[in-house]
Formats: sequence, structure tokens, C-alpha cells
Amino acid sequence: MNFTKTSQKFGQWADSRANTVFGLGFASEQQLSKFAEKFLEVKEAAKLAREKSQEKMETSSDQSQESGRETPSGNQASSLNGTDDEKISHVPDDTALKTENDRLKSVVEQSKKLETELQVLKDRNAQLTDTLHEANSNAESWRSKVTQSQGENNQLRHKISELEDQCKEVNLERERNAQLSLRIQELEADLQEKEQELEDLRKQAETIPQLMSKCESITAKLQAAETANRGLSEKMTLLQSEIDDSQQNQKNMKSELKKFMDALDGKIDELHEVRQSISKLGVDN
Repeated sequence: MNFTKTSQKFGQWADSRANTVFGLGFASEQQLSKFAEKFLEVKEAAKLAREKSQEKMETSSDQSQESGRETPSGNQASSLNGTDDEKISHVPDDTALKTENDRLKSVVEQSKKLETELQVLKDRNAQLTDTLHEANSNAESWRSKVTQSQGENNQLRHKISELEDQCKEVNLERERNAQLSLRIQELEADLQEKEQELEDLRKQAETIPQLMSKCESITAKLQAAETANRGLSEKMTLLQSEIDDSQQNQKNMKSELKKFMDALDGKIDELHEVRQSISKLGVDN
């Protein structure tokens, strides 16, 4: 049988007589190498023991054959002076010697087989003992790993519960953000309305320069009329009445303009307040 290393920690050998392949695992590569060396030593020792037993058998068989050969000659020498019955009784039986020799050979072969089987049983017993020790050590390691895994599972469950609580808080925060987003959309819509009103007021304010230009032209006309009609008293009275009327109109226009400017300032202040509230909501969000 030959021991073969199939990997760094595993080896196997085959028993052709039993038609069986044996495999053995080791904890380290050094143990595997030691086992391979010991296996080779045992194999060589078994080979030497077999050769020695064969030599002993051959020696014993040769001695038995020589004794068998010497016995007939002695019997022949003794039978020369004996009777015929004594000659017949002392004739060597070659068949019995061969049978005894075969029986001895079979006993030796059976003893060899028994020794081999005993050695195999011892090896198997040692292997089973090592396997049992390894299984016990593996069981202890697995128990420690199971205990460690249980502790890790408890920690993971605690973390999962914490994450679930955090998810609930995140969902609440999302709902708040959604409400704030709706509020911002409403404020943006109000802002757009205010901007539209401001645009309308700006369009209306564009007519102010035209009114001012009209006022200036009227004032210029009044000044020209005063310069041209200083010497005419009658026309002066009429012109004075016109001036009074025009001044009254100017005052009315200025009052309307003042009211318009006041309304425009109020709209601008409201728009400024709306923008400040929107920026404050954006910062809070």
C-alpha cells in the first residue's frame, strides 16, 4: 500500500485485498508529513518482517526435507539386520511430510495475516481515537462559535430595533417636510399674486411721467400767459381764473398722485413681508 498526499492536510491509501480506499485528515501539514514518514517506516518494517518470516519458513522446510532424507537411510541401515515387518514399519512416508510441511506453511501464512490484520486494527483504532479527539475539539469550537453567534444575533436584533425607531422618526420628519412643502407652495402662489399686483401697479406708475409732463406744460403755459398778459387787466382776470382752475386741477392731480404713491408703498411693504416669511420658512426647513 502507498500513502498519497491529496492536499496539504489530507492523505489516502488503498488496500487492494479489501478493495477499500482509506482517507485521513490532519490539523496541519506537519502532522500529515510525520504520518507519511511513519507510514513508510511501518511499510518497510512489514516488508522486512515478511522477508525474515519467508527465510525462516524456507529454512524450516529445508531442515524438514533434510531430516526426511536422512531418516530413510538410517532406517535402511537398521533394517538390514531386522525382519521384513520392521523394514515395512520404518519406511518413510513422504506424503505425511509434505502434508505437515504444507500445514506449517498455512499456519505461518495465517499468522502473518493475523499480524497484518492486528496492525490494521491498531492503526484504525488510533485513527478513530484521533478522529474522536478532533471531533470533540471541533464540537467545543462549534459551541463557542454558536455562543458567539447568539451574542451577535442579540446585538443585531438590538440594532434592528434602533434602526426601526430611527425609520419611524424619519417617516415623521418626511411628513413634516411634506407639510412644509405644501405651505411653501401656497406662499409661492400668494407671492406670484402679489408680484402680479405689483406689476399692474408698475404699469400704472408708468403713466405718472406723462401726468408730470402735462403739469409742466400747463405751468409753462401759465408762466407765458402771466408774462404776456401783465398789461391787460381784463384778460388778467380771466387768466387768473384759468390759473386758479389749473392750480386746483394740479392740486387734485397731486393729491391723487400722493394717494397712488401711498398705495404703491403699501403694496411694496406687503410684498417685502411675504418674501421675508418665505425666506424664514426656507431656513427652518
